[in-house]
Amino acid sequence: MPEEQSVKIAVRGLTKVFGDEPERALELLRQGETKQTILERTGQAVGVADASFDVYEGEILVVMGLSGSGKSSLIRCLNRLNEPTCGEILIDGQDIVGLDHRALLEVRRRKFGMVFQHFALFPHRTIRENVEYGLEIQGMAPEARAEKALVALRQVGLEGWENATPGQLSGGMQQRVGLARALAVDPDVLLMDEAFSALDPLIRRDMQQELVALQNRMQKTIVFITHDLDEALFLGNRIILMKDARIEQVGSAEDILSNPATAYVERFVAEVDKTKVLTAGAVMRRARTVAFTTDGPRTVLRKMEDEDLNVLCVVEGDFRLRGIVRDETALAAVQRGARSIQDIIEPGIEPVSPETPVRDLFGPLAAGPLPAPVIDEAGRLKGIVVRASLLQGLAEAGLANGNGSVEPETPEAPASEPSATEEHAA
Repeated sequence: MPEEQSVKIAVRGLTKVFGDEPERALELLRQGETKQTILERTGQAVGVADASFDVYEGEILVVMGLSGSGKSSLIRCLNRLNEPTCGEILIDGQDIVGLDHRALLEVRRRKFGMVFQHFALFPHRTIRENVEYGLEIQGMAPEARAEKALVALRQVGLEGWENATPGQLSGGMQQRVGLARALAVDPDVLLMDEAFSALDPLIRRDMQQELVALQNRMQKTIVFITHDLDEALFLGNRIILMKDARIEQVGSAEDILSNPATAYVERFVAEVDKTKVLTAGAVMRRARTVAFTTDGPRTVLRKMEDEDLNVLCVVEGDFRLRGIVRDETALAAVQRGARSIQDIIEPGIEPVSPETPVRDLFGPLAAGPLPAPVIDEAGRLKGIVVRASLLQGLAEAGLANGNGSVEPETPEAPASEPSATEEHAA
């Protein structure tokens, strides 16, 4: 994560043992025994074993693994619904493991919102009353909590449904109510335990997209549990992959796919279509030469000739992208005596972000010879992607055609040879 992002949750050496003799299990864990061996020898079930990681403010951290991997046990330790056997859980620097019951309740009410797999709505309450529940527990006055509930319902797209009951809503809408209830208390951290797994695939995808859009607006810190790798890759800024109560790897989707830390991780992600995850930033080329908006057409032609280019990206002095200029239009401008390129800048070229999956680039790059400019959040040019660089990036990731990889949705784009135009585009 970027250096300026602060740590919201710091977990250090967290272990959770279910059973009445946890010390026996802890000793065997220290000796390196597996979860299964410990269960067989002691009857103690290890839910989480020596987990250490950070959750950054404003990120979506996805914890994933197969059934029994410990992911749900882990998330429920974060707000002490599961009491940790040992270790530290620091929220904004405060270790909540040592808090007494009253102080813990206050932290839960003020810091955390939780969204469950099966909605957990009260069937006899209206939607607004369900959303108000956390505020009611906090002791907020009825008028104030009703107002906050309506705001939360608007945030999740359920304005106008406040007087309905849960039975009148679809599964996806009920899950939105659960999300609104968590948001109504304005928590610092959202804990989402398999929140979308009970939904059918189409509604589930809609909810994933809604969560990403909501996160872009609200910038909450979210810990999201799933057993679905595609969901983890779509949602997660970073991913924790667990196996048998232990963390196998922590990293971005691209880290985990490109540099699996263990043989288990490598097997786990082996069937993933990496074109969904490999990004423009990973395959882009640096724009070696650019045209500035203050350049004249003769200067632009000279730059093109020096680098054997026929297209240049045009940028402001701070490298904010303005568009492109072509050699034929620059030559025509010279012939008519123009002293500026302002009138020949083509603004219609569509830039992408460094996080754009390469799969999304196949269509635009197949449509013509122009490059795809890669820009940062401020609109500054970082590099370009042409079909040749896309092919090279896919080959380096082991995805070139002919080696058993997943074909892209538009196979004709990478299958063709790069043209002279795209090879020489800036």
